[in-house]
Amino acid sequence: AQLTAFAMKSTYGCDGISTRQHNEPAGNQDVWHYHLHVYPRYVNDQLYLTKGSHSDPDERSFYADKLRSWIKENI
Repeated sequence: AQLTAFAMKSTYGCDGISTRQHNEPAGNQDVWHYHLHVYPRYVNDQLYLTKGSHSDPDERSFYADKLRSWIKENI
């Protein structure tokens, strides 16, 4: 999570990072396993006050590629 946080701060220019985990059926998890969500945060982003929305898969791919490139260059 720390490496991902550094990559996000560098590539996305975010102001901070939040992490969350969602486990078991109440967390929409059918097969119990540990995983951690890492969210880029921006001042006044109202992350917990707005309804979430699904992003376009192509858009997600673009941002994932940016993170991968940063990680390859910095580890």
